[in-house]
Amino acid sequence: MNKRLVVITVCMVLVLFAGLELKHRMNTERTFSDKEIRYGASSTADVYELQGRLKYLGFYNGNVDGDFGYQTLKSLKWFQSEFGLTVDGIVGDKTKVKLWEATKDWKAKASDLPPWVTGSANAPQAGSASGGGGGGAATGGGGGSSTVTTESAGMTPNTKLGLSQQDINLMANAVNGEARGEPFIGQVAVAAVILNRVKSPSFPNTVSGVIFQPGAFTAVADGQIWLTPNESSKKAVMEAVNGSDPSGGCIYYFNPETATSAWIWSRPQVKQIGKHIFCK
Repeated sequence: MNKRLVVITVCMVLVLFAGLELKHRMNTERTFSDKEIRYGASSTADVYELQGRLKYLGFYNGNVDGDFGYQTLKSLKWFQSEFGLTVDGIVGDKTKVKLWEATKDWKAKASDLPPWVTGSANAPQAGSASGGGGGGAATGGGGGSSTVTTESAGMTPNTKLGLSQQDINLMANAVNGEARGEPFIGQVAVAAVILNRVKSPSFPNTVSGVIFQPGAFTAVADGQIWLTPNESSKKAVMEAVNGSDPSGGCIYYFNPETATSAWIWSRPQVKQIGKHIFCK
């Protein structure tokens, strides 16, 4: 009799927990979509929701702008570490549940809503680059200079790095020519390589000097650097300027499908992002 009572009690407890789990999942599904939210996502309701709830908890101090950039990534990882979650920077089911549980009283303000909800903009755009792209090969060479007149709305110089508006614009042109069509994080990595070279004593100490070094970048050689950069390239540059470096401090990268230099293959390889291998 006692055994039956124990079994019944255990079953009831399991049903209760299952019910609570189902309730939590239903609530999070009303809050977030069923898709994972990853670094580089842009202009989606999920990212607005993520930023708003992280800000409510004090983990995020940036603007609720719908762009899952470097600052949002750092804030999310901080939240995950504090709540005993896997610190992977990905908003999966467990992270969604924890966010919902921790912010049940949060209500979005008008400023936290996506622009297509408030009527101030068009439908959301994809966060990653699309279309064709440059071959992408950053090797090495001497110095050079050029003038770029590309307009880059919302892109402002970084005085800490001593970058001018022209430097920012030129980097956007280079990233667009080198990594158009690559994952957003890969575009950020290409921008970071340019900055790493500027800081390295082995390369010119200016953005234009690095980019126009003879033989350094495929986009300069084939003219793709003069294409008008897309919004993804501009955002990628600003991510790198603000401190993001997915390359891990690399100063070279190449496309293994098109690379013909035996020397570049000899460099210590750190990681591959998209079609590019980044190395030191």
